[in-house]
Amino acid sequence: MTKSLKAPLIGISTYGRNGVTAFSLAASYVDAVRAAGGIPVLLPPGEPNPAEVLERIDGLILSGGGDIDPSAYQGSSHPCIYNIDSERDEFELTLTRLCLEKDLPFLGICRGMEVAIVACGGTLVTHVPDEYGMQVQHRLVPAPGHLYPAKHTVRILSSSRLGGIIGKMEIEVVSWHHQAVRNLAPGWRVVAESVGDYVIEAVEHQHCSFAIAVQWHPELSPEDISHQRIFQALVKAAGTRKVVSIQDAIA
Repeated sequence: MTKSLKAPLIGISTYGRNGVTAFSLAASYVDAVRAAGGIPVLLPPGEPNPAEVLERIDGLILSGGGDIDPSAYQGSSHPCIYNIDSERDEFELTLTRLCLEKDLPFLGICRGMEVAIVACGGTLVTHVPDEYGMQVQHRLVPAPGHLYPAKHTVRILSSSRLGGIIGKMEIEVVSWHHQAVRNLAPGWRVVAESVGDYVIEAVEHQHCSFAIAVQWHPELSPEDISHQRIFQALVKAAGTRKVVSIQDAIA
């Protein structure tokens, strides 16, 4: 019976409203999920019943994007904070809490990692260069109409699940962020830091079967199998959970 199961549905949170006309998401997220064997389902903010959303999907990705409102973690304003979207914040913070309670396979990417930590009671560094300097560039200065991700090296904890997935302890990553985790939330542990300045680059939840968040953008390295293994692991975990759920339902 399980051999005939369809590919798992992976929900991906989208960016906020483009004015009042559209929601959007970079195609690289969709491509990564499809390449890993999952079926992407886009989740725009504003859905009135997030719990019902999670009943329909088998795994969740929180995508990158603008900053979380500092009031969500008792932070302070900063001139570099951009694209605050209260509708998106509320939707994703709620999704994260419900996802972890439900033990649904979860992957946070960039902003998604920050949302995961804030949702569970952690705090953020408001602007990385203010506290860590410019020894490592985590994002490059944008030109009009263009975003240029930065490249740097991350060191991964050898005993972590992420290390087992990627298969090596140092990896070059593509990143675009100016904020980072300051204080961890309960249940999470640090499993990767940037080489050179020790900014937190990845975390794992200690009590969930699959809950990983990375500060970089693995979807922007489609030719690098090390990064794509993250999506493969998520889809595999979602597929396994789907099988178990069906077996429980017919037991």
